[in-house]
Amino acid sequence: MCHQTVSLVARYLEEHGIPTVVVGSARDIVEHCGVPRFLFSDIPLGNPCGRPWQRDEQLEVVAEALDMLAEAPAPGLTWLSAAVWPHDPAWRTRYGRVGPDNAAALAATGDERRLNRAALRQQDASGNASAEAGA
Repeated sequence: MCHQTVSLVARYLEEHGIPTVVVGSARDIVEHCGVPRFLFSDIPLGNPCGRPWQRDEQLEVVAEALDMLAEAPAPGLTWLSAAVWPHDPAWRTRYGRVGPDNAAALAATGDERRLNRAALRQQDASGNASAEAGA
């Protein structure tokens, strides 16, 4: 979910007496929004609680968030999660990087995705038109 949206919802809930902790990876956005409590996971976006299918890791991050909720002495705090991206410690050097070695492959992937989406939209339009005609 969008870090900014979650942050603004957290602020709203806090203003109405419901304590929150935001767990996320986009530190600049969340801190700019001014959430009361933020557990920062320094791992790739989309994985704030750890690697997919790694239940134990994810439960540890949830436990950290609950500890923060219980122990944070004041609003406006950021804690650093112990979560790490262990199978690829150098992920940051490649995250979102486009260069001469991968530009063509990324462009081809994007072209393929656009074609697939266009085909799905066309299929959906045909299906909706057929359903309306039969009604």
